[in-house]
Amino acid sequence: MAKEDFYKLLSLDKNASDAEIKASYRKMAMKFHPDRNKDNPEGAEVKFKQIKEAYEILSDPKKRAAYDQFGHAGVDNSMGGRGGFNNAESFSDVFGDVFGDIFGGGGGRQRSNAQRGSDLRYNLELTLEEAVAGTDAKVRIPVLVSCGECSGSGAKKGSSPVTCNTCQGHGQVRMQQGFFSVQQTCPTCKGTGKQIKDPCGKCYGQGRVQETKTLSVKVPAGVDTGDRIRLGGEGEAGLGGGPAGDLYVQVSVKDHAIFTRDGANLHCELPISFPIACLGGEIEVPTLDGKVKLKIPAETQTGKLFRLRGKGVKPVRGGAVGDLMCRVQIETPVHLTKEQKQWIENLGESLIGGGKQHSPQEHSWTTGVKNFFDKLTG
Repeated sequence: MAKEDFYKLLSLDKNASDAEIKASYRKMAMKFHPDRNKDNPEGAEVKFKQIKEAYEILSDPKKRAAYDQFGHAGVDNSMGGRGGFNNAESFSDVFGDVFGDIFGGGGGRQRSNAQRGSDLRYNLELTLEEAVAGTDAKVRIPVLVSCGECSGSGAKKGSSPVTCNTCQGHGQVRMQQGFFSVQQTCPTCKGTGKQIKDPCGKCYGQGRVQETKTLSVKVPAGVDTGDRIRLGGEGEAGLGGGPAGDLYVQVSVKDHAIFTRDGANLHCELPISFPIACLGGEIEVPTLDGKVKLKIPAETQTGKLFRLRGKGVKPVRGGAVGDLMCRVQIETPVHLTKEQKQWIENLGESLIGGGKQHSPQEHSWTTGVKNFFDKLTG
């Protein structure tokens, strides 16, 4: 009896990818597996044999090439008797190669017990001056390091870990659940594939001990809150010879008494006296580089913004240095003497006649209010 075309058996075309072949095999094999066809196990077994044989040929690049060129004649001798289905063969054994990548690898592969150490995080608080200029900070962190007594093996000096009897060194065990076989971490060795019969007296078989390390962190100029500095290999030590994790230093910049930061720019409120606001003058303004002179023009109003170029921050990722933005706040005199109050009253009376000339903003606002009420009453 002529064999059915392997591609037709798996409902595939000849250009099917490896992933399509695997997916189709899984679907067809689940449908025709004898364990799932109790009403017709013999017929299902025949169909299952054909599907399994087709998958074994098409999933092998060399056999597939031979089949594509010569048909069944090109692969009959290469089967080596593997095409048959043994009734003792379980549903899970058939699908071991298909589901191996889902459940953590095939059951026949040796599992490495090397595990990378965990990453650590440290919150580093800086002043604005330190963040802008850069600094070398010293940090102390509690961390798990490789045990010096046993060199990280966890076994007492002179002994060594042995292969786990439960999983035979694979780190995983199979759990049969109906049609499916699920691989789980070995409960005896916790997935390492090794058992420690005589544990180290210092680390008690863990291979790591906790210490407090002091590290020097070079903080680059221009960092800001939220920036992160990575110190490779300064995290927790790995297990079973695995590499150490990394340490991530999270930057947080403290509030400043004078400046607030917005990216590369700095901002500050600049109080000036009433006479300087009226007549103009020169005042000293603090910057992170020292004091500078700022010329205030006559008749300056509250809220006016002065920009001091290049007095901001140079961003850590490059770019132009920012500016310092100074917003004027005119300070009202307090604790006036009787004589001073009289002078101000005299000044006020002398300015009333000027109206719009001396108080343009007040005049504009008053006019706007009057127009608003006129519309309401009109």
